[in-house]
Amino acid sequence: MGGERVGRVGRGRGSSVRTVAYAAGGIVLLAGCASMPDSGDLRGVESTPRQEAQVRVFAMPPSEDATPTQIVQGFLEALTSDDADYRTARQYLTREASQTWRPEQSTTVLSNGPGAQADRPFREDTGALSYTLTGTKVATVDAEQSYAPASGAYNKVVHLAKDEKNGQWRIDAVPQGVVMGKSDFQRNYMSVNKYYFASNNAETAATDLPTAVADPVYVRRHVDPTTRMVRSLLDGPTSWLDPVVRSSFPTGTALRRGAGPLTPDDRGRLTVPLNDSAADVGTGRCEEMAAQLLFTLRGFSPAVEEVELRAGGGQLCLLAREAAEVVAIPRGELNQPDYLYFVDEKRRLVRIAAGSSDTDPDPVPGALGEGEKALRSVAVARDERTAAGVALDGRSLFVASLVSGSSLGEPVLRSTGKTEEDRLTTPSWDAQGGLWVADRDPGNPGLYLLEEGAGEPLEVRTPGLDGRVRAVRVAADGVRIALVVEKGDRRSLLVGRIERSGPGTGTGERPAVTVLELRETTPELEQVTAMSWAGDSRLVVVGREHGGVEQMKYVEVDGSTPDVPPPAALTGVKAVTASEDELAPLVAYSVDGIVRLPSGAQWQKVTEGTAPVYPG
Repeated sequence: MGGERVGRVGRGRGSSVRTVAYAAGGIVLLAGCASMPDSGDLRGVESTPRQEAQVRVFAMPPSEDATPTQIVQGFLEALTSDDADYRTARQYLTREASQTWRPEQSTTVLSNGPGAQADRPFREDTGALSYTLTGTKVATVDAEQSYAPASGAYNKVVHLAKDEKNGQWRIDAVPQGVVMGKSDFQRNYMSVNKYYFASNNAETAATDLPTAVADPVYVRRHVDPTTRMVRSLLDGPTSWLDPVVRSSFPTGTALRRGAGPLTPDDRGRLTVPLNDSAADVGTGRCEEMAAQLLFTLRGFSPAVEEVELRAGGGQLCLLAREAAEVVAIPRGELNQPDYLYFVDEKRRLVRIAAGSSDTDPDPVPGALGEGEKALRSVAVARDERTAAGVALDGRSLFVASLVSGSSLGEPVLRSTGKTEEDRLTTPSWDAQGGLWVADRDPGNPGLYLLEEGAGEPLEVRTPGLDGRVRAVRVAADGVRIALVVEKGDRRSLLVGRIERSGPGTGTGERPAVTVLELRETTPELEQVTAMSWAGDSRLVVVGREHGGVEQMKYVEVDGSTPDVPPPAALTGVKAVTASEDELAPLVAYSVDGIVRLPSGAQWQKVTEGTAPVYPG
């Protein structure tokens, strides 16, 4: 016979449930270890069911004379509780192991709860025993609270020793970080955006205000998330985003020593006491700091309506939520589109009022709406004053003003690809008025940027890109870009960071633009067929898994799945567009033509046409 086995902590594992829950006043106690058998082959132990947001879950400490199996199982269950600093989990460890264990170092998420196999059968006369924790990885959250999809087997060893004085078993060697099943992770953690400002392209064509950039992280849902998010914001951006953003908080800024849990008062004011590193900031910088906090904490419950920053024994500044938008730009709220654009049956660029129930489009003013050149795809600048169109054969890219009497002129870029599918992609505009497009020509592929939509196309560097770009979408913040990349039979969605470096002094050289550290956000999808940005850190994606059917889903830029309902099912989707303004309806081009998805409704036919886009 093999060694003693602890069943997986996962949902849906059968009828033998060893987790006992006591619910009273919004508290659930996990008492699984108290009723587990001392030896033999153990059945699966169900993880804690999903609870309502106000319910907190706490684990039970080890019972007297608990067996090694009960110690391991109790420890694993305690990892999924809402104890601050994992106080109950530490009771399953020796004092030395507790002092060196760093649970905040990482979180490993498994498809089901971890299983545990003893290295040999348990005997009462032994003084030590090891268990191997096993499972299949689906994600990790690192010390910066940054999420990343993962795969492969999980195998870690915990070692137990029996105290010679009191005869109690405890874990004396434990892997750093915590581990849990996917369902427990979803109950315990939530994704929240913290906000910084774009550093090397902070000003848009329309305003000189700094541009807010979302940096998604995961925090424990029921363990003082407000204070944890403030600390995370002060710690600075995640490593991936850091090269292209800045924080207005001075280096070394932290919460004042001894600052208790941060909670807004009954008027919605959150007072944030900072250390002396922030004591000398001026009012303008302080208001940028407060704006970062307000953008980060919006959506929290209870709501934060205004932020007061204090340091050096006095008030630095006070900023209300409405005033934050005068200090800095939350991107989604800047980009409330006036119109939805698409190509009609006459291959002209047409538009209807965004968010309206209109079904009768009007041609846009100027050459692109007059049908002078038959169009295949289009993109409209974020100020809705200029548009770009790819000719029907995909060979040429044109740019024209959206004013009556504007002329088309010569193409700003040409492709020499042999077929339509091997030529230009749908273009995309960034927040600074730059126009991005990829040439899919297998003999000469490339990603190009036309600054202000004109001039000599600048070839964008893409080190590490393995494959050919099939689709391009630039985020509203101007520092992130989504690409559909084809390699062999697979089409993947990747998100990269846009870095810009200035020309050398006196050299006359143009600035270099580079897309770095591309990350796959939908590894489960074998074929991504359409995508669009759909929020500050969210995309909507159309694709299918291997052997599966087409699906439409939301995904965060870190590869996690947001806790929102997916879009209603729609068949035959060829293109999709969304606005960073999350109130604007999702729009798609399918076998039914142009369709939209109003909030809380089903897909509705708008009209005939192709290639729908919101500005961007």
